[in-house]
Formats: sequence, C-alpha cells, structure tokens
Amino acid sequence: MTDDSLPALRASDADRERTADILRRAAGEGRLTMEELEERLQITYETRTHAELEKLTADVVVPGEQQAASSRMPVRRDGPEPKNWLISVMSGHDRKGKWRVGRNLKVVNVMGGSDLDLNDAELADDYVEITVVSVMGGASIRVPDGLNVQLTDFAFMGGNDSQIGDETPDPGGPTLHLKVFSIMGGTDIKRGRKAEKARKQKHLKH
Repeated sequence: MTDDSLPALRASDADRERTADILRRAAGEGRLTMEELEERLQITYETRTHAELEKLTADVVVPGEQQAASSRMPVRRDGPEPKNWLISVMSGHDRKGKWRVGRNLKVVNVMGGSDLDLNDAELADDYVEITVVSVMGGASIRVPDGLNVQLTDFAFMGGNDSQIGDETPDPGGPTLHLKVFSIMGGTDIKRGRKAEKARKQKHLKH
C-alpha cells in the first residue's frame, strides 16, 4: 500500500528567522531560560519543516500573538549590506517583489520618480530608515499592513499624501522610519498591496 499523503511543507530561511525572533522575545519575557533559548535556536536553524518550527514555539506564544508574529515583515541582518542609494534624474526606479531594504536607504528623485513596494521585501535590521527627497518629482511607497511605520514629512510647493494611519500594528516588531521631503513634487504612501496584486495573491492561496 502506497502512502499518498503530501510531504510536509518545507521551511524557508525567513521562516526559521521568524521562529528565532519569537524564541528570543519569549526568553526576554522570562518564558524560556537562556539554556533553553540556546538549545531551541540551534534546533531552529537545523529544522526543515513548518510543523517542526511550530512545535518549538507552541508553549511560549500567547494565544492571539502567533498570527501577528507569523505575518511580520522578514528581517535578515546577515549578508552584505544592500545598496543604500537610489538616484533618479529625469528617470525612475521601480522596486518590487523580493528585494532587501538597507538600514539607511536614501532615495533621490530629480525630475523623476520612484515606485517602492515593500510588501514582499525584507529589512536589513529591526529598525530601518528610508529618506526620500524629491525635487520636481515624486515617489509612490507601499508598506505592508503589519509593519510599524514612523513618518516625518515636509513639502514646499508640493504635497505628500499618507494613508498609513497612526496606530502601531505590531508592538515590538520591526519598524520603518520614513523621512519624506518634497519640493515642487510629492510622495504617496499607502498600506497593503495594490488591488490587482492583492486579488492575485488571494487566488494563489486558494
């Protein structure tokens, strides 16, 4: 008799890093001893499936917090630092899909523009800054629903439009500080995916 059951879902590096973050927070809250944390972290980075990762956090996650933790924007601190400059002069930059946001990303638009979609990106640290300077140009920025965002903005003979709200959706989670300066231009900041892309993502899940 053959076994027709589906194989267990494989865990990605981002999944293992999210599990490690949950364990570190649990230790910080006193739910794990340092010895237990060290042991579980070692197992985490050797684990191959989602089910095995879930077992490592099942006894330390407060009900209701697991969903927030699993939807967090991935953070990867190791590896080479990504480029921290995007300069558009009478041209444009388009960043979407899988890309890495540096700790201090500077975006300069002069008579040009940039389209930055962070929904599938990963952060180089728990706290990153993106500074956007637009002169006779502008930018469009989309941030994930669950990401904490701090906004500093200034506009002269132009305007910035922010639709991200004032709440902190993930207390203690990764934070993005957006610094937006526009002169005779402007920047639009919104949460979530574009409507068309969101429909496609929902279709793929079903």
